[in-house]
Amino acid sequence: MHHPTRLQALSAFLKAARARLTPETAGLPAGSRRRTPGLRREEVAQLAGVSSTWYTWLEQGRDIQVSASVLDNVAAALRLTDDERKYVFALAADTGLNVAKLATDDPQLTPSLRKIIDELRYCPVIVSDRRCQIVGWNAAAAYVFMNFGDIPDDERNMIKLLFTRREFRRLAVNWEQFAGGFLAMFRSYYGQYVEDEWYEQFLSGMKSAHPDFRRLWEQGQVSAAPEVLLEFRHAKARKMLFQLTSLEARGSGDLRCSIYTPAPESNTEAKLKQFMDA
Repeated sequence: MHHPTRLQALSAFLKAARARLTPETAGLPAGSRRRTPGLRREEVAQLAGVSSTWYTWLEQGRDIQVSASVLDNVAAALRLTDDERKYVFALAADTGLNVAKLATDDPQLTPSLRKIIDELRYCPVIVSDRRCQIVGWNAAAAYVFMNFGDIPDDERNMIKLLFTRREFRRLAVNWEQFAGGFLAMFRSYYGQYVEDEWYEQFLSGMKSAHPDFRRLWEQGQVSAAPEVLLEFRHAKARKMLFQLTSLEARGSGDLRCSIYTPAPESNTEAKLKQFMDA
């Protein structure tokens, strides 16, 4: 590991993961009252089978040698999910990624992908790239969320819209869960492309402008493809329930399709048919 941004991101994530754990969930005695939530560094080191000094250096973001087996032990000690483990390994690996070689042109939908999302007539679909820049949507998404065509291209970023547009806060009953799912996906990309300076500039701007973003980002959620049940309160259709499924369309822009399928035990699809076909 040599890139400072990687080290800082790994440090922040390890601290957040440690803070989420309790001694009980980690299989340790509760012990005396703690000043701060979560495990102590020496407890994580004990569980991972490493020295307290070494783990402290790792969490401090020092440039030290880290083997895959030891990192596996740390991930197990922190009870990381598969996606969180992949995130940690991505940050710890000095991949030598040449970000200059990443595609700089705006990715476009292929005709076949365009047809697929249009055929999902009553399933809102939003297609975004590795930066969560929206590159495509279908009619159902325009009806449920907003007409993204009315938003300038450079402002059409899903993360930014979640924190700047009142429409999303009014729509999602559990807005934090809704926003958190996109932040979790965004972080999975961040782990892969952390050396792309765009991410640090974007994160810095969002943290400065939006305290809610800073708070949710610091929770450290990671998920390559979260599947959650979301409740929306639409201005016309009122209560709507959707199951979010995320699919990747591999290519130069790492396009992702966020598909909102009407919950089967709800009348959401019937409402979409009623209002969209009117």
